[in-house]
Amino acid sequence: MHAVLVEPFTVPFMGRALAELLLLALLAGVVSAFVLIRRLGFVADTMTHTVFPGVVVGFLSGGPGGVFPGALAAAAVTAVLLTLLTRSRRVTDDTALAVLLAAMFAVGVALVSRRASYRADLTAFLFGRLLTVTPTQLAQTAAVAAVVLATLAALAKELRLRAFDPQAAAAMGYRVWLLDLTLNLGVALVVVAAAQAVGTILVVALLVVPAATGRLVSDRLAVIAAVGVAAAALAGYLGLAVSYHASVTHGVRLAGGGTVVLALVALYLLALLVAPVRRLATRGSADAVG
Repeated sequence: MHAVLVEPFTVPFMGRALAELLLLALLAGVVSAFVLIRRLGFVADTMTHTVFPGVVVGFLSGGPGGVFPGALAAAAVTAVLLTLLTRSRRVTDDTALAVLLAAMFAVGVALVSRRASYRADLTAFLFGRLLTVTPTQLAQTAAVAAVVLATLAALAKELRLRAFDPQAAAAMGYRVWLLDLTLNLGVALVVVAAAQAVGTILVVALLVVPAATGRLVSDRLAVIAAVGVAAAALAGYLGLAVSYHASVTHGVRLAGGGTVVLALVALYLLALLVAPVRRLATRGSADAVG
């Protein structure tokens, strides 16, 4: 049993993939809690598409090494534009998101269509290359995680107040637009950090499912974040182990990123089944005490 659990991660590329997923679990698990309380699931989905033109420009100008800075620039532009558009009373949030998604993703597609020879490489960015994570990518993810988590820790009280009572936050002198921009940038940075590993299409699962799992366990933000981190980390481990043994032992090729997301969804469904039982047990204990 020990060999089955540990053996895959003695292989260097598997060890790097697991390290990347654990970093992403810590980062996305916390950010997803704020995404949940602000109901920004569609924002997360939009961000995964709007970084695409930056990825294309970065790749065309600097090869694989240009992907991260290109995506970072596009993510920052998206976060700023989204914050500005949603401040206008004439533009609804869903309209702003739809316009940004359509416009920026279309720019990326148009750029790719001009360079047919790069299509395969850029398509891989949509679905990820988890098993080819490099030490440089690990360092980039660690840096993003440190910046985002430190920022959220410093502004946690203000961001909670903004989520539950924006009028009170404004009355107390907080710049609501600046808090919105901070959270939008945090979501964008998660997308940038995770995209090369699990792909932009699957990043949204990391930004939504961990907190959704935590919400089934508790109403407290800290607990939701902690459960989300644990669920994402466990899913990363299980997904990688399953894809490795399926490929090596049984000759069945399973994409690592997709398998990780399926494991994460399975953990959510398990929590969904267990949650009613937990609530009944808690209610029964309270009645007994009463």
